Parts: sequence; structure tokens; C-alpha cells
Amino acid sequence: MSVSADSPLPLAPYTVLDLTRVRAGPTAVRQLADWGADVIKIEMPDAAGGDGGLGGPRDGPDFQNLHRNKRSMTLNLKQPEGRQVMADLVRQADVVVENYRADVKERLGIDWPALEAINPRIILASISGFGQDGPYRKRPGVDQIAQGMGGLMSITGDPDGPPMRVGIPIADLTAGLLAAQAILMALIGRGQTGKGQWVRTSLLQAQTFMLDFQAARWLVEDEVAGRVGNEHPTSVPTNAYATADGHINVAAVGDTIYRRFCECIGAPELADDPDYVSGGRRYRNRAALNDRVAAILKTRSSADWIEVLNAAGVPCGPINGIDQTFADPQVRHLGMARRVEDDGPDLTLVGQPIQMGDLDPALRHRIAPKGEHTNDILAGLGYDADRIAALRADGII
Repeated sequence: MSVSADSPLPLAPYTVLDLTRVRAGPTAVRQLADWGADVIKIEMPDAAGGDGGLGGPRDGPDFQNLHRNKRSMTLNLKQPEGRQVMADLVRQADVVVENYRADVKERLGIDWPALEAINPRIILASISGFGQDGPYRKRPGVDQIAQGMGGLMSITGDPDGPPMRVGIPIADLTAGLLAAQAILMALIGRGQTGKGQWVRTSLLQAQTFMLDFQAARWLVEDEVAGRVGNEHPTSVPTNAYATADGHINVAAVGDTIYRRFCECIGAPELADDPDYVSGGRRYRNRAALNDRVAAILKTRSSADWIEVLNAAGVPCGPINGIDQTFADPQVRHLGMARRVEDDGPDLTLVGQPIQMGDLDPALRHRIAPKGEHTNDILAGLGYDADRIAALRADGII
């Protein structure tokens, strides 16, 4: 099942060959599939050893969420006949996405010089752990390693605690989203030049980029950020505070909002206190100010404070569990939980966070059984039934 040529989704005209595994690569391809691209997920035949179980069970929530809206074919790229089939696919495709180590794709014949020679309009997107060249090019990349090397763990956690990873694989996810962005830019560029290109990113680059203002503090002012727990590194008071019945986040950013905040909590004197009258003074005296704010916020319930502070224009919100997040009326309104629209059993996955006019990037179908579309895809290349049967008999598909 592929997107029809007259689909209103913007990527419907494009065919994408998905050679990715685990998370960063599938995250990139999911963006393309959800927005209409005809994605062909290429997997190793079981007879050739399969894919080693990477990515969890095929029918598990993670695999389903990463690989929806794709067709599936099997192909053994370790064999010359498999590489020939791949070449035929590349001739008719627009994009190839892979996240092999740099040396592996050269052995498989899916490196940039090889693909460009087959189809000069092809776009190859490569995601690696540490880059396509340099001293770490052959190292295997894992999200938590990138979080540590990219500085994130040094600024996450309590000040007196150990380095801490964040609760999602943020290096993987960010690298995937950046790769999807690069693919779209390359497609625009191809429309201007007629030529494809090789776009690249890595977990380490993505994680370093995501340091953002913390990186700029070092690069511009030689200031090395440390761990500050739930406090904001520079804006005070911004923190997770205990209430009478739980915890809330408050972000009293800037002098105007800080003054409103002080009025709302019944402590207007904090706005004019010389120790807290400016952002710089609040930053220098953050411990004392946080102690005073914390004592006040403990006196009322989370719901009371959320209502009062938001009504006054002071950013404030609950700290939800994931079940509470999807029960939140605004999250429900935004459609972040979406039902898969195929004929299978009920399945709900995470929806797209992007809105484009009236377009609806529906979850058209769940991950297909492995190799379900192999025959159809090969027939579309002009392979007859005898040739397809021979490839299957030889373990190529």
C-alpha cells in the first residue's frame, strides 16, 4: 500500500529507500513517510540471518511507532544479485537513507560514489554515530554515549549528583529530525540544479548542536555550565516547586513577569528587594530567592497555583506522567494520539507535531509483515514472475 500520486500530502511524488535500523534513521524516514513519501523499508531476509532483532519486537509499540506508513521488502545486500536489485531500485528512487557505519556502506555498495554513478539525481542521507570521517568514524554510535560526549549529561541532574542522561534518546531523535530536514533541503536543491547530493549528520553533531545557548556560553564567554537540577541555568526563579499536593513548574522570566509573579503569590516585597530587583541580582542570589518562593508555593494546591499564575500571564504548568499528558485536554485537541486507519486491530500511535494548512498526515497503515510488498515492488521494476521466484529461491529476497 503506497500513497497515491494524487495525494495532497507534499512528499507523495517521492520514493524513499529505507535502509535504516534502531532509531535515528527510522526517525528521519518516519517524517518522510507520514508526509506522504512512498517509503520502501528494505530488510534482510530471514534466511540470510535477518536484522538481529534490532529495534525490539516487530509488533511492539516502539517498532510500530517508528515504522508506520512504510512498505516492506526483503533484500540481501551482501550478495551481488542483491546489490544489482538495489541498483535497479536506486534508478527509480529519489532518496536513500542509511545509518550504517561509514565502512559498512562501502562494502555493501551503497556509498555516495556508487549511488551517484547509478542515479545522479539520487539523494543519499547518512546518519552515523560520530561522522563519516575523522578519528571516530568507525566507532559504533549509541545515544547515551553521544549524550555524554556531547556535553548533555554534564548539565543534567542535581548539582551534587552524578551526571544524568535525559529520559528520551535525544541524540538519536534529533539526528533523525535533522536528517529529514537535510533531505527536504536537498530535494529543493535538486529542483534547482537537477543534481542529487550526499547529506550527512551524526549523533555527536546533533547533540553538540542541541547544547544551543549552553554551548554559546562557553564559545563566547568561556563559561562552562554545570548541573542545576530543575532550575533554569540563567533565569531565576524558574524551577519545579513543591505545592501542598504535588509539584508544578513555574517560569517567572524577565522583570515584568517576575513582578506579576510576586504579586500573585502575595509577596510584592520580593519584586523591590534590592537582592532580587534585576535578573542579574536574582541569578546571584538564586538560592535564597528559591527558598522564599518554595516556602510560599507549598501553602496551596497545584491546581490553585496553575489557575492563578496562568491567569496573570505567568507561565506555570503541571508535571504530568505520560498517561496524564495524553489525557490533557490540549494534547487531545492537538491530536497527538492518532489511530492507525488500516483494517487491522485498533492501534494508536504518536501523531505528527506539525500542522500544514488543512493537510492531515494520517497514520495510513501499521508496519507491514516483513517482505509483504517484495513481489509488488520488483514487478514495478519490470521483474517477471520467474525472475522473482529465482531470487527468492537463491535467498536474495
